[in-house]
Amino acid sequence: MERPLTIAEALEHVLGAVAPLPVEPVPLDAAAGRVLAAPARARTDLPPFPSSAMDGFALRAADAPGTLPVVGRVTAGRPAGRPLEPGRAMAIATGGALPDGADAVVPIERVDDRGAAVDVPEAVEAGANVRPRGGDVRSGEEVVPAGAVLAPARLAALAAAGIAEVSCGRRPRAAVLTTGTELRPPGAVLGPGQIYESNGVMLAALLAAAGALVDRLDSVEDDAAAHRDALERGLAADVLVTSGGVSVGPHDLVRATLRELGVEERFWGVAMRPGKPLSFGVRGATLVFGLPGNPVSSLVGAELFVRPALLALQGAAEPGPRWQLGVLAASVRRNPVRDELLRARSTVGPDGVELAPATGQESHMIVRAAAADALALVERGEGEAAAGTPVRYLRLA
Repeated sequence: MERPLTIAEALEHVLGAVAPLPVEPVPLDAAAGRVLAAPARARTDLPPFPSSAMDGFALRAADAPGTLPVVGRVTAGRPAGRPLEPGRAMAIATGGALPDGADAVVPIERVDDRGAAVDVPEAVEAGANVRPRGGDVRSGEEVVPAGAVLAPARLAALAAAGIAEVSCGRRPRAAVLTTGTELRPPGAVLGPGQIYESNGVMLAALLAAAGALVDRLDSVEDDAAAHRDALERGLAADVLVTSGGVSVGPHDLVRATLRELGVEERFWGVAMRPGKPLSFGVRGATLVFGLPGNPVSSLVGAELFVRPALLALQGAAEPGPRWQLGVLAASVRRNPVRDELLRARSTVGPDGVELAPATGQESHMIVRAAAADALALVERGEGEAAAGTPVRYLRLA
């Protein structure tokens, strides 16, 4: 039997099979979470004009200190309309366009405003409290690079730079299929040996958060014909994710049925716990993930491999997984042959993020896993990883 792949090797297989999806124009209002396919460039200087960074008085720095007559008031969106003459000042609001002739702004709290005149008691440097034209970005400069996921701050930057439409990778269509005769929908009356199906809703939410358009197929029993029909429908998507039926038992029908349907299996088995019996294959341009049926195993496999694949399909420059650094808050015994992903609670301590493993690490314990906000990666080895040991971790959404 071939050895299971490491996490890094398996991820290399997955991302190596990804061909980015076609590009489409997207209105900025609908672009949240999308992946930018081409650099977005500013349509204007930002700010488009020199403006005030404070509520105060616009003046010439050479005229301070002194008492200056106030010859006008500038509000945001309404320019002064005339230049500022030497020895004069204009009241100005934050964001107001600096009048021609002015080269500084004095904050209102540092002057004595007498209405018709203003006393400026101290010297002022040229450029003080002035936002120069193009100080944020110049017209034609890159605002957001290709491959970036459009988070709220990036959307604001694009809007401020005058960009109303962006080019994005098409959202992948993903099908989710859960398998197992024992599964019943939440709320149904359970019979002997039956359990509630939880992986479908979990995987659909995870895939949607990664940008996919998700189709949840009806769960299927451990029947070859039912498997074949459901998997064939799922293979019409860009990504098919199954849960259950990928091990080596007599009722594990997914891998054999996928082979009959023309899926080329690239690997089966990853040296990690939980989630070792995970398969990945391709049919044409469709990526196929066979995740284990235990809920935590399914969650781990989706976070490590499916989410990065979905982001890569959309053209993400850094599809992940996005590992961060922390330290163990308690000692744990290492697994000698598999890397372990421990559900953990994160807190910020004097040495950074501390990760406390949750009680109950068995792969079926999804309720225990719900209390965790991170997956801590404890690499294989002998003995214990002591409290304070640096580890990588994934933040769970």
